[in-house]
Amino acid sequence: MLNGKKQFYFLFLLVFQSVLAQNSFDTFLKPTDSLNLKRQNSVFITEAVLASGALLGLSQLWYADYPKSDFHFINDNSEWVQIDKLGHLYSSYHIGRFSAEALNWSGASQKNQLIYGASLGFVFLTAVEVMDGFSAEWGASMGDVIANASGTALYVSQELIWNEQRITPKFSFHTTEYANFRPDLLGKTIQENILKDYNGQTYWFSANLHSFSKKSKIPKWLNLALGYGGEGLIGENDNKNQLIFPIKPEKDRQFYLSLDLDLTKINTKSHFLKTVFSVLNSVKIPAPTLEYSPQRGFKFHTIYF
Repeated sequence: MLNGKKQFYFLFLLVFQSVLAQNSFDTFLKPTDSLNLKRQNSVFITEAVLASGALLGLSQLWYADYPKSDFHFINDNSEWVQIDKLGHLYSSYHIGRFSAEALNWSGASQKNQLIYGASLGFVFLTAVEVMDGFSAEWGASMGDVIANASGTALYVSQELIWNEQRITPKFSFHTTEYANFRPDLLGKTIQENILKDYNGQTYWFSANLHSFSKKSKIPKWLNLALGYGGEGLIGENDNKNQLIFPIKPEKDRQFYLSLDLDLTKINTKSHFLKTVFSVLNSVKIPAPTLEYSPQRGFKFHTIYF
């Protein structure tokens, strides 16, 4: 997946959820007990407008600068130590989750929430993959499609099995020195770094402990998170890009174990706060973290971003 396109993914993900939070009155944000067709139609229209706008923006601002080609696939599964694939899973999961929650707000049945809501992430990101397939510069990636499907499946399967989300994909970021050497690829500003610099990105699977032991006295908001990241990632063509660096960076994978919070489990009667917590629950909170990498072994971080 090309890094710059994440701007559209995150914009689509956050803007859509914020539409429901614009009105601060809890009576508006409170989900209805039965189907409200006006609300449901509003959700569908909002989804269609935002998805169409994002795809149109990609077409005009990104793909228009590159030549077209016949539809084709590429195999990019070995690139970026698969962090980009986790980005697809993460985006597909949360776009689908926000859409399902929006339909829940409208009073739609669980079945319709899963069919027409949770599937939105997969449909949207796969549409982007089709656009990649017609670009001579890139190509459709079956690995990306599988990652998109995995994000949707993670959400849907938990709803069907547990009727709740016990394991949530999350994201965190810290700045790295690599962007200073490759600002064209890894970003020139902190905003671009967050979206483009895979060296500073960490993807997490955050599990709510109380959900797996409901009779225990474990706080309902306490999570245990497993994370994955990488370092030495300077581009697809390492032989060319290493010339920019004083020394050749070595690719390295990192695995993390940390504590986290499930903000959706914080007890509040405010539907506005519930909406805010739902949005923020896509981000891993900084916390003490144990890191392991095959090259450097174990390392403890007092606070890890």
